[in-house]
Amino acid sequence: MSSEELIEACLKGETTAQRLLFEMYSPKLYAVCMRYANNEDEAKDILQDGFIKIYNKLNLYNGEGSFEGWMRRVVVNTALDAIRKNKKLQSQVDLDDVSYSLTTNETVLDQLAANDLLEILQTLPLGYKTVFNLYVIEGYSHKEIAEELNITVSTSKSQFSRAKGILRKIIEKQKIGYES
Repeated sequence: MSSEELIEACLKGETTAQRLLFEMYSPKLYAVCMRYANNEDEAKDILQDGFIKIYNKLNLYNGEGSFEGWMRRVVVNTALDAIRKNKKLQSQVDLDDVSYSLTTNETVLDQLAANDLLEILQTLPLGYKTVFNLYVIEGYSHKEIAEELNITVSTSKSQFSRAKGILRKIIEKQKIGYES
């Protein structure tokens, strides 16, 4: 069954098509959820809510761009909604003690395996993790992040800066990406 046929069947409310859509895309979308959630249960809740939104808004997909990319955006927005709903984004930092001159070793981050990075990201405070994911992985600008999370651009930049600093310390401590 092609993507177009699957979408049409889902739009008609065919439960077998909805189940097939879930089975095809849930592993990738679950990985997205895990980047924003604090634990597996929360990620599963976000995934379930995301698929409900996907099914309910499927008629809004106009065929432009990849269907998987459209679903991913719905799931990311669902994760952000969960964060907002739970009001857990309280780890905003005092801008007076932020240093923007942190140096990074980008090649070390480039060498990390996806699972290593996911595990390390889970240790970050929620605000840092959310901003880092949106900026680095999803490709949002700091302005877009500020609008999505109802924070200032400066706060987005400072949380990203702090996230990089924490990640660097963890990577250096664990010697991840370094040759023996």
